[in-house]
Amino acid sequence: MTLLEAIQKSTDFLAKKSVESPRLQTELLLAHLLQMPRMKLYLNFERALTPPEADALREMVKRRGLREPLQHITGSTSFCGYEMQVNRQVLVPRPETELLAECGWDFLASRPPSATALDFGTGSGCLAIALAAKCPAAQLTALDISETALAVARANAEKNRVAGQIQFLAGDGFAALPAAATFDLIISNPPYIPTAEIATLQAEVRDFDPRGALDGGADGLRFYQLLAAQAAARLRPGGKIMVEFGDGQADAIRHLFEHQKWIVEAIKEDYSQRARILIAGL
Repeated sequence: MTLLEAIQKSTDFLAKKSVESPRLQTELLLAHLLQMPRMKLYLNFERALTPPEADALREMVKRRGLREPLQHITGSTSFCGYEMQVNRQVLVPRPETELLAECGWDFLASRPPSATALDFGTGSGCLAIALAAKCPAAQLTALDISETALAVARANAEKNRVAGQIQFLAGDGFAALPAAATFDLIISNPPYIPTAEIATLQAEVRDFDPRGALDGGADGLRFYQLLAAQAAARLRPGGKIMVEFGDGQADAIRHLFEHQKWIVEAIKEDYSQRARILIAGL
């Protein structure tokens, strides 16, 4: 079976399973398997797959047909240009969160070189790692309630050579931090899906992302209430809080923060012009 034949057969299979962009998904899986850039596949359409390669591709395509995320099958994803290991223990980073990271490192660059930041609910560690890589003098604290998520985050920090800048802490909320710890920046992409809506999500998210990284409580606002009420005590003078949120939540989250006497400085849009990021100070 040639590469082109494998692509065509796998694409047809994934299309029948209602996988979005089946041709692209097939090509990404095949490129990962053969360890070559995706576009190079087009220069090798007539190359025959070896039997072990054909078997491996068949298995990967079968998993994708069961709606397992591409990133879980390949074991990693790119975030702000940095390779991140992902599995069922952590949320697969979304492109929108790269915009949150960019806001974060732009702000840290304006602070003294010894600036500090807290990644609240770090998951895969993607935000903390991107900030540490872009701001080499900054010190990061990455907090998560999940020990298994922190194991992934630590591995990602080692892989991206920023482990020395990041302190990883396991615990539930601000109480897990040292009593005197304060930060120039508190950044978070917390769970924000209302509990009742989780069952309606795409199978790739609903069945494979950890529920704890999705479930924001009955109204999706549980963690924003906590952040609005408790983060101010952990912020240094002139510091900022930056949070990502879900579709349609901007007004409610702005109200939560303003009710707690925060000054909301910006509501930023994502790539599809949806309100996605709140930035506030004191």
